[in-house]
Amino acid sequence: MRKLRVLALMDDVLVPPGDTTGHDVGTADWKTEFDVVSTLRESGHEVHSLGVRDDLGVIRNAIRELKPHIAFNLLEDFHDVPIFDQNLVSYLELLRVPYTGCNPRGLLLARDKALAKKLCVYHRVPVADFAVCRIGRKFRRPKGLRFPLIVKSLTKEASAGLSQASVVGDDAKLEERVRFMHTMIGTDALVEEYIDGREFYVGVLGNQRLELLPVWELVFKRLPDDARPIASNQVKWNAAYRKKWGIDTCLAKNLPDGMGDKIHHIARRVYRTLGLSGYARIDLRMDATGRCHVLEANPNPQLAYGEDFAESAEHAGIEYDGLLDRILRLGLRWRPDQLR
Repeated sequence: MRKLRVLALMDDVLVPPGDTTGHDVGTADWKTEFDVVSTLRESGHEVHSLGVRDDLGVIRNAIRELKPHIAFNLLEDFHDVPIFDQNLVSYLELLRVPYTGCNPRGLLLARDKALAKKLCVYHRVPVADFAVCRIGRKFRRPKGLRFPLIVKSLTKEASAGLSQASVVGDDAKLEERVRFMHTMIGTDALVEEYIDGREFYVGVLGNQRLELLPVWELVFKRLPDDARPIASNQVKWNAAYRKKWGIDTCLAKNLPDGMGDKIHHIARRVYRTLGLSGYARIDLRMDATGRCHVLEANPNPQLAYGEDFAESAEHAGIEYDGLLDRILRLGLRWRPDQLR
């Protein structure tokens, strides 16, 4: 691949230090940013890191000064508002600057988990039954929505507000958890039937043509008493907790015959249904009957070396530097008019 001038966009508090001496990169909050920037530089690209918070002017000025071939988008929000990520990508399109990752419409559709599920239902992609409880409105559980239920943030990612208390078995606990989501997390609540079973992740790369990575699984070797096997905030971000309870992600093994192909088929349909581009991770659960339900789609998922997406790519024979190069190529090839 030709050497590129890359503008790496990231949160202003996650810009890696120029000298990492004395830092534990493996546990640093800016590990993803460091892994991406350092690997791109090692591949020969000219990379400029730009911290962004709430000012589009810094992006415009950097583009005017550096004239990058592409922006590597590592931002998950703007002005601390997650749903603004789609607007920032739209801004790059208006400036006619190629960028990595998902297009604005795909970000919009995937960010609202209920809207994404409605589109999946329309296209006959299996999802768990669900309902939405808006902030400021009284929630009445639909009669057909059966316990146990799990309460999630409608728009926030990274397991925000998700804990063992999120799985509820009666209306009193449901009301309590919805109130927690409204007041403590500050978003509308998604209430869906809890699927007790194996949890899978499928990485997808592509715009028009798609490449699906091996099926990855969240594995719990043991659990605390009465705990549910869910990707809670502790499971996702607390390394000591994962080590204590033997929680890991790895290649899915011992799948029923044909299940791997079926999971890939569902993931492909979700990616197409939501109009995603660049790269994404599709999360699913398989119930006791062997039926898979889509949990959510995650455009621009965690890209750190050693995380699920990179690990599954490596298992498919794509080394980390090659993965980032593919993401750059997809960004350079993407055109907004490809969405029709």
